[in-house]
Amino acid sequence: MNINNLKRRTPNKKTMIVGRGGKRGKTSGRGGKGQTARAGHKVRPEMRDIIKKMPKLRGRGVNFNTTRNEKPLVVNINDLELLFAANDVVTPAALVEKGIVELVAGSNPRIKILSMGDLTKKLNISDCLVSKEAKAKILSAGGSVK
Repeated sequence: MNINNLKRRTPNKKTMIVGRGGKRGKTSGRGGKGQTARAGHKVRPEMRDIIKKMPKLRGRGVNFNTTRNEKPLVVNINDLELLFAANDVVTPAALVEKGIVELVAGSNPRIKILSMGDLTKKLNISDCLVSKEAKAKILSAGGSVK
């Protein structure tokens, strides 16, 4: 056996032979012309366009420090005059019981009593917000506000 008769176990890979030389011809594996053929090319992902079209989720912004509490339900003094007897205790639960206001999300609502109308009975108000004028009318009728 001579050295010139030996064969490699793994033969060399054949290189692609192109007229202008090199392993890759013409576009060098970059396809056609345009953006994708350029150095440093990037194609914008389609998902980015979808995301950019979605509205931005805005925060509370300028009014960040304002409360989110619901406004209280308004009850006037003339309603209390009609539905409650003297020396009764007026609470949000009692107002729901009488049917003046309804439950909010399964619980008693916040109530504010305003001064529209006249009060002649002595009523005891508790757990309700009361305007200044309404408080004066309740106290002048002999009632109390807690």
